[in-house]
Amino acid sequence: MKNLSMKQHMKLNIEQTQTQKLAMTQDMQQSLKLLQATNEEVYCYLTQKALENPLIEVKREQVEEDSYPISSHFKDSAMDSISLLPEQPRSLFDYLLDQIHLNYREGLLRTLVLYLVQHVTTDGYLAISLEEVQQEVGASKVELIDALTLLQQLEPAGVGARNLQECLLLQIERSPTVPNLAYVIVENELEPLSRREWTSIAKLYECSLAEVQEVFDFIQTLSATPGQRFSSTEAGYITPDLIVQIKENQLQLSSSKQGNYRLHFQHSYFDRLEKVADEETKRYLTQKKQEFQQLSQALNQRKSTVFSVGEVICEVERAFFTEKSHPLVPLTLKEVAERLELHESTISRAVNGKYLQTNFGVFELRSFFSKGLKISDSSELISNTEVKQQLLELIENENTAKPLSDQRLVNLLNERGVCLSRRTIAKYRELLHIPASSKRKRYTN
Repeated sequence: MKNLSMKQHMKLNIEQTQTQKLAMTQDMQQSLKLLQATNEEVYCYLTQKALENPLIEVKREQVEEDSYPISSHFKDSAMDSISLLPEQPRSLFDYLLDQIHLNYREGLLRTLVLYLVQHVTTDGYLAISLEEVQQEVGASKVELIDALTLLQQLEPAGVGARNLQECLLLQIERSPTVPNLAYVIVENELEPLSRREWTSIAKLYECSLAEVQEVFDFIQTLSATPGQRFSSTEAGYITPDLIVQIKENQLQLSSSKQGNYRLHFQHSYFDRLEKVADEETKRYLTQKKQEFQQLSQALNQRKSTVFSVGEVICEVERAFFTEKSHPLVPLTLKEVAERLELHESTISRAVNGKYLQTNFGVFELRSFFSKGLKISDSSELISNTEVKQQLLELIENENTAKPLSDQRLVNLLNERGVCLSRRTIAKYRELLHIPASSKRKRYTN
């Protein structure tokens, strides 16, 4: 009876429910990847795809630049092509070797200097002690000191130093504009000077605080790494994606052709292989043609999205492009996404590593986005970028003998209707690489 009762209560129901679920297809993944990538990354990606797909050809557009005639003296010579090669950067080691061979005669001292040069780091410091050299080469201490002196007389000033203090002293010795007390203070009071114990230093050497500060300022002009300028690291260059021009008081936005690329379909190759009766070959061609079409569509969508974001920026931030002060209006990724009816993450990808060129500089698209701060007694908003600009202006115009404290900056901005906490002011100041008021103080005679 119990089992029968349970069967009576058991029912089998079949229901049909409809749910929405976004499936991230391979095409969508490719589109998002290209949207987030920079121009150079896109070009590398396309080049790789061209290697995998024989129907794809990638060409980079060449922008016409000013050309200069080659001297007729080299025009027909074998040196013509060699003269056009970029000059290779010289290393610190090569630079020191050239000076040694040019200035010092052959002998024991030059041999010792050449040995020491092998232990000079890329920053210009000597990474071996004279005691270690003496054990390895068997030279006398006097000879090694003479060799070290010759090494430290080479350019750049400070090379061959064994520590920061010696590096600074070597540069002070050669400077024609060194303050009177600079050498003795760096030699004996470098640590107290760096800790800003200037009052005790002034009493010790019977000088003013202004003279101690002059020494401190002078040291800031010296290099802690004299060999760094010989680094072979190449400077990076930015290729803008968009260009804004002002013509007849109107903003004109265009896509940059500099470093651009074009995707070509190999029609002749496709037509030739399509005539083959092999079904497997035809399926292969159909697949590769579809890959080309999907890639072309993704590239067009990327270009369109970036351009649309640029149009919104030009519309909202018109004052930035037309006024001399270049003020920014508060603008968020969410606002642009709502205007373009796209997801906020799409806008974030679109501005990642993309740049806009103007007649007064090149700016990353992301730099146009800033949060708004409410001005007191008003519904108007001011961007945090504008607040940083006001903060910088206040500090630049302060009395350097009595620098503005963070609390004083809070009060001054509050008088302008901008209400911020002292902690926020300190955060903005650090972002602007501005030291605290105690470190901005200047002493005068």
